[in-house]
Amino acid sequence: MQIRSRRAVFLASAAVALAVAGLPAATERFPIEDVRPGMTGVGRTVFEGDRLDEFQVHIIGVLRNVIGPQRNLVLARLEGGPLADTGVIAGMSGSPVYIDGRLLGAVSYSLGAFSKAPIAGITPIDEMTEVAAMNTPRRQLARVDVAVPLTVDGLRDSVRQAFAWLRPFADRPEDARLIGGDGGIGPGVGTLLRPIATPLTLSGFSAGTIAPLAAALQDAGLPATVARGADDPADPPAPLRPGDPVGVTLLDGDLEIGATGTVTHVDGDAVYAFGHAFYNLGPTQFPMTRARVHTVLPSLQSSMKIASMGQVIGTIRQDRSTAIAGTLGEGPPLIPITLRLTSERGINRTMRLRVVNDQLFTPLMTYLSIVETLTSYERQTGAASYVIRGSATLKDRGALAFENLFSGEQASAGAAGYVMTPINVLLRNAFEDVRIEALDLEIVASEEPRTATLERAWIDSARVRAGTDVPLRVLLRTYRGEEVTRTVPIRIPPNARGAVSVLVSDAARLAQVEGREASASRTRDLPQMLRVLNDVRKSNRLYVRLVSADGGAVVRGETLESLPSSVLAVMEGDRSGGSFRSLGASLSGDWEIPMDYVVEGSRTLTLPLDRR
Repeated sequence: MQIRSRRAVFLASAAVALAVAGLPAATERFPIEDVRPGMTGVGRTVFEGDRLDEFQVHIIGVLRNVIGPQRNLVLARLEGGPLADTGVIAGMSGSPVYIDGRLLGAVSYSLGAFSKAPIAGITPIDEMTEVAAMNTPRRQLARVDVAVPLTVDGLRDSVRQAFAWLRPFADRPEDARLIGGDGGIGPGVGTLLRPIATPLTLSGFSAGTIAPLAAALQDAGLPATVARGADDPADPPAPLRPGDPVGVTLLDGDLEIGATGTVTHVDGDAVYAFGHAFYNLGPTQFPMTRARVHTVLPSLQSSMKIASMGQVIGTIRQDRSTAIAGTLGEGPPLIPITLRLTSERGINRTMRLRVVNDQLFTPLMTYLSIVETLTSYERQTGAASYVIRGSATLKDRGALAFENLFSGEQASAGAAGYVMTPINVLLRNAFEDVRIEALDLEIVASEEPRTATLERAWIDSARVRAGTDVPLRVLLRTYRGEEVTRTVPIRIPPNARGAVSVLVSDAARLAQVEGREASASRTRDLPQMLRVLNDVRKSNRLYVRLVSADGGAVVRGETLESLPSSVLAVMEGDRSGGSFRSLGASLSGDWEIPMDYVVEGSRTLTLPLDRR
């Protein structure tokens, strides 16, 4: 691993050195004010391998204010190479266009699916470099929920939130103004323009695992293809050129996912590409990689380049509406994931991955990695059981712990969702940015179900007195019909009066009860949120709660039990200190019974207290 790491660093350093040394003088730009209908230009892109090919660009006119005030596109017909058969190709976003040897901008928009002519929108280079130079802090992202289990419809909703910028760039024909035109095209074309699709390249994934993601991303203009990672060249790479393919890594290691497009402009160590947003995050820290185009796949719906990711050559630092931009050099820090799988069949595997730190992609890539690992080495149909343990280390905030059991037909989705959900919650919290430094997981797999149902809960003694220990007995029946009994001593509080209630419950039912009790409370800061996540109920536990009639309250998200009536009266009279909700009963004790099964069922006992 050390040799490989050193080689990667050498290649990246060599790439930077050669790129800087081999750069020509600053490229002259063609101003959009000088663009006239009928002009012709030359575009450059790679259709296969690493050979730069040229294509012709026939200017139709300029769409003014098509994205917003002072946001323009040059409308053009493309000609040459395979374009007559393919139309505008997914993956050629960013292909530079030159007029009289001066850089006009990047091919970046198309007229959507099933277009008969390769008509494209060209983002002016000045607009690309202008927004990429913004030095602003990363904004708080809109909260993107990733529902579990992962389904096509659920992922479509999540992706729709994340890629909300993929809308018509002019909502009405009158919103855009076409300067020029040939009579056959009017300003209404602005309502049809969409960013050229950005292909996602996947390596190591099975079709079944990736199907929900592929279907959802296809709708958002991100078609997914499975391709083997590009081999590292034996010699240091040549300088990065305008028109070369470029990649954005989301996940690498034993599994890989990344997006590919085209370089528009290289200025020193600065790189500009795509001509539109990838994810529209603003400031980012994504690895920028080499890419290799294997071939172009023609399609009546949307042709695309089939490409694979290469070695890291820098960092994508800006993801803006008109470009992605980065710098050549070292890549950014990624989150290392270690996933150890042990099977009762004798299989032992360790997967080593790295994922970007991102609100949507970190939990999503983590989910897919776990599901793929489990389905690759365990059976994909029939019941299975997975014990999962581990932790996510947070910078300056301790750790998020994992320990649970999942069993049944959807056990792999349950295990993956169990890890993904709290990570998703932490990364989209409204309190402060969270940096995950590492994720370490161990999964023990079994090809048989491990479930049990609670059938009875009882106390042998007919007389229960305050201040004594009472043995609570429970009876469960396993999926094979075997009986399992457990006993736990519960302590009746000395000050209890009248009667107490004992709830014996599985995790899901108890979570519903606790959710209703604390419905008025919200976490107030990140430490409290982390504590709540670490205390989440586990499916391989039976939980016992002893409830008395003493009053309590929820104050600022914290539950306070057995409060004297005088204290409750003061709190109810003065609510200026924050959220307050009184509770009609008080939790006098709670216990948990670890089980080797996923437990289902709930029982409630009411115990009158002996006054003697």
